[in-house]
Amino acid sequence: MIRASAPLIEAACAGDERALSQLLRTCQPDLKRFARRTCANSEDAEDAVQVALWQLHRKIGTLGTVAAFATWLFRIIERECYRIFRRSAAKGRLSEPLADELAAPRIPTDLRLDLTKAIAALPEAYRVALILRDVEELTAPEVAQSLGLSVEAVKSRLHRARAMVRASLMNGGYWNQDGGPDTA
Repeated sequence: MIRASAPLIEAACAGDERALSQLLRTCQPDLKRFARRTCANSEDAEDAVQVALWQLHRKIGTLGTVAAFATWLFRIIERECYRIFRRSAAKGRLSEPLADELAAPRIPTDLRLDLTKAIAALPEAYRVALILRDVEELTAPEVAQSLGLSVEAVKSRLHRARAMVRASLMNGGYWNQDGGPDTA
C-alpha cells in the first residue's frame, strides 16, 4: 500500500512541485516492492518503477480522486511488467528466473514452451489474474486488492484463464479428454 497522505496527493494533483517531488520519493519504495513481486526479474522491476514514476510526474493532474491514487499507480506498474513480459515472450526469450523455474527436468521442453505461449495468448485480464495468483502465488484477496476487483471476480477470471490454458494444452495433445495427462 502507498504510504502517501491524502493532502500530499491533493497538493501534487493541484500542481505543487514540492509536493510532487515528495510524493515521488514517498512512493518509490512501495512501487519497488510491488514491482519486484510483479515483474519477472529485478531489471524489469526497475524499468517498471521508472515508467510509473514518470507517468506519475506527467499525469498526476489527471487523477480524478485521491482514493484512486494507489490503484492507478499499481496498475501502471502491472501494465508495464506485463508489457515487458509480452515483449520478451514475443521475442521467444524468457527472463532468467522464469526460464530457470520452467527448466526443471520434470517438465518437457515442448510443454514448457506451449504453456508459456498459452499464458501469453490469454486476454490481458485473465493473464494478469493467472500470473499474480499461480505464478507470483498471491492469495485471491491480494490479487483482488491489487487489481481493484472482488474476490469473486478474481476467482471467475482464474477459472476462465485456467480453462483456456487447459484447452490450449489439450489441443496440443498434452491431456486427454478425461482431463488427465496423455500418457500414450
